[in-house]
Amino acid sequence: MTRITSTNLADGRELLYFDDAGTAPRSADALEDRRELPGRGEPGELRFDALSGDWVAVAAHRQGRTHLPPADQCPICPTTAANPSEIPAPDYDVVVFENRFPSLGPALGAVPDSAPHGTTVPAYGRCEVVSFTPEHTGSFSELGETRARTVIEAWAQRTEALSAMNGIKQVFPFENRGADIGVTLHHPHGQIYAYPYVTPRAAALGSAARKYYDDANGTDTLTASLLRAEREDGSRMVLEGEHFSAYVPFSARWPLEVHLVPHRPVPDLAALTGGERDELAHVYLDLLRRFDALYPTPTPYISAWHQAPLDSVLRPAGHLHLQLTSPRRAADKLKFLAGSEAAMGAFINDTTPESVAERLRAVAAVPAPALEGTRA
Repeated sequence: MTRITSTNLADGRELLYFDDAGTAPRSADALEDRRELPGRGEPGELRFDALSGDWVAVAAHRQGRTHLPPADQCPICPTTAANPSEIPAPDYDVVVFENRFPSLGPALGAVPDSAPHGTTVPAYGRCEVVSFTPEHTGSFSELGETRARTVIEAWAQRTEALSAMNGIKQVFPFENRGADIGVTLHHPHGQIYAYPYVTPRAAALGSAARKYYDDANGTDTLTASLLRAEREDGSRMVLEGEHFSAYVPFSARWPLEVHLVPHRPVPDLAALTGGERDELAHVYLDLLRRFDALYPTPTPYISAWHQAPLDSVLRPAGHLHLQLTSPRRAADKLKFLAGSEAAMGAFINDTTPESVAERLRAVAAVPAPALEGTRA
């Protein structure tokens, strides 16, 4: 089983090591952060947008965050004498720690569901970084299945822990991959946001899911019904497993968009069984490698895990699924969100879902050299 070791960084932030099954226990002296860091600041602000009913985070302190540093100054590589990083140990498998420049937190608390114009509250919540490997270069798709399984265990453990924190309404694990998406670190990593409100996208999806759930008298979820329809049609299916299947949605917004869905309706990653997590490690790597096999260069993407909000109305209708999207519409072209999409939220897709699914089925999920690290 994955071994979890908790410690704190010099400024008090929590850090957890998730070590691959079968690896040796960590020595206590490797856990100490010997840097001198300033104390943590107060959270930023959440401002209520009365026009839309949405909360907007104002986090001016993030202007000074690390941006694409050279490899010898990477903050999430293992610590060396020349580079005392955010990871005190000289090596690791997977690490999760509180972001030094968070959009939300470190304070926790509740925010109102709505408020009058001019309302400002503390930006409660939590933002965490998930480093997938000690290797500075590469990507998630180059991990071996053992390491991918450890990452899934980290996502699940953090989902459960964050969901139990005061005021948290939604937990969102995600990965931004590639400079075209806007990453600020080249090192393979993702993030987890724990929001004190249900985000606008989750609220819209949750509302549709709840209506379907009520119409089905609580016997079915909207996500499950869409998966059944796609499997019966077949033209947009990408892969099918025992526990998970992936398809290009009928009304895909992005040039590349795939939904990966568990066959069993579970609310979040924490609810997956061991067998489901094992298969997820395999099919998720398969999917990412297919994305990269489409073009001569790696494909930028956003990997977004949609988990049921921690809301008594929306959660019963929730059904975990991944939405993997990319703005890449050709080898040398990207889709930019301009007037119709950015201003009106009315998407125009330059590809057909059926042709994208056919291409993804046709490409082999090429095995990559495993970035497993060297720790025994």
